[in-house]
Amino acid sequence: MRKLMTLVAGCMLAGAAVAADEAMENPVTEQGMVKITWQEPKKFRDIESSGELQSRFEQRLFETLTKELDKSAQKRFKPEQKLELTVTDVDMAGDMRPTFGATTTDLRIVKEVYPPRISFSYRLLDKDQVIAAGDEKLTNMNFMNDIRNYNDRPFMHEVRLLTQWVSKDLVLPE
Repeated sequence: MRKLMTLVAGCMLAGAAVAADEAMENPVTEQGMVKITWQEPKKFRDIESSGELQSRFEQRLFETLTKELDKSAQKRFKPEQKLELTVTDVDMAGDMRPTFGATTTDLRIVKEVYPPRISFSYRLLDKDQVIAAGDEKLTNMNFMNDIRNYNDRPFMHEVRLLTQWVSKDLVLPE
């Protein structure tokens, strides 16, 4: 009887852990001038965690990208402007590979054949007026040569993809 109760309690705890890891359907992150809606992240090509709860990993990824994009926006936009993105797909740099043996977690292998990609639509607002809008599919095929080896910030390749777009490629109206 005691084994049965332990088994039932274990199943309930496992179910609670799975329920706790359920991510929101379309999370929204906002920082300063930037607001990002992450449209159906479960369908994104690759935002797989290698060692932490998937929901926590996604939240950390989304918050980091939003924060770093806001830093670039602050340098380029006027104070009354706001950038809104709806991200429809993310494929992080690298590829997840299973490990066999010592650990139970997978490893992200980063090679040139697995570049970072992000697809989104955007609107740049000046007060409440849309002054620029469009759709983007960003890929950095040269990502392994763009960043110095000593730069090991979290999500550095994805951050660079978005911040370069804001700094150099986003065409602002005159």
